Amino acid sequence: MRADRLISIVMLLQTYERMTAKELAGELEVSQRTIYRDITALNIAGVPVYTERGPGGGIALVESYRTTLTGISEDEARALFMLSIPQALVELGVGQKLKIALLKLSAALTPGRRDVVTQTQQRIYLDPTEWSSTEQPSIHLGEIHQALWQDRMLRIVYEGSFNTHIQIVTAPHGLVSKLNLWYLMGVTEGYLRVVRVKDIFEVVILEEEFQRDENFNLVNAWMEWCREYEGRRPIFSVKVKVSPELIHQLSMYLGESGRYQIFETDSHVESDWTVATIYYENFFRARESILSMGKAVEVLEPEALKLSVIDFARQIVDYYLEKSSKSNEKPIRQ
Repeated sequence: MRADRLISIVMLLQTYERMTAKELAGELEVSQRTIYRDITALNIAGVPVYTERGPGGGIALVESYRTTLTGISEDEARALFMLSIPQALVELGVGQKLKIALLKLSAALTPGRRDVVTQTQQRIYLDPTEWSSTEQPSIHLGEIHQALWQDRMLRIVYEGSFNTHIQIVTAPHGLVSKLNLWYLMGVTEGYLRVVRVKDIFEVVILEEEFQRDENFNLVNAWMEWCREYEGRRPIFSVKVKVSPELIHQLSMYLGESGRYQIFETDSHVESDWTVATIYYENFFRARESILSMGKAVEVLEPEALKLSVIDFARQIVDYYLEKSSKSNEKPIRQ
């Protein structure tokens, strides 16, 4: 909306004192011609903004035109501007709005405290992303967000176990972002159901509205669901011995969700190897992980996993030996 943009221009000029039309256009994602029209509108409205041509020129406010925000200390301002805008809020479509809100707050600070903003942002940055995040933006997030604020029922189709497609009608009560992965919390036939937004194939906002439960608390409901989810998740424990070269990199191989417990070395293993128990979700995930570590780890228990790892390793070796021998065979002349 134009009114929001006009306010943003004033806040930007209060914060940075002087900006070019090109800089304002880039910040607000409009054309320079639009910026000049907005400057004219501000002048007509009585805002003392002026332009200067030539090197070092730009657009600025009359020095005396400022607002002040009282009641916020320097430490409070520093803590506030440590915040970075999470990718989850960008996907939700409110990242720019939060940026403008912080900008307004920055512009309202007194000149002495305004320096705290720049100093903080040049010293501390919070990066909420993972090193190897491959998650794609949730394409239906905007529709779910809209239904959430309008208290409208949703019909969704999402991916279930074994590549099945499940269709439900749900009352969306909340959205939760965990590590930039969005989850929809909805009530379906009287029961709370949680669905990953990225697993949703289809979303239809229905005309039917629903009445929210006044006793529903999003944070408490999410924490309770997480506890139940952790309790339901199967655990497959594997006792291994780990080489000294791998022991300090074990967490890297297992990933952020990997869990393990180290025991003191006993007399049955080499003195420089370490006995540990690693916890996996299931047998197949354990086998995949163990094979990826090569000879730096040896399975001690359970025996079934040990035999399966040996079998898979032999299959791999036999396959490549066979391929190698065929490639080395010379054609026989008739």
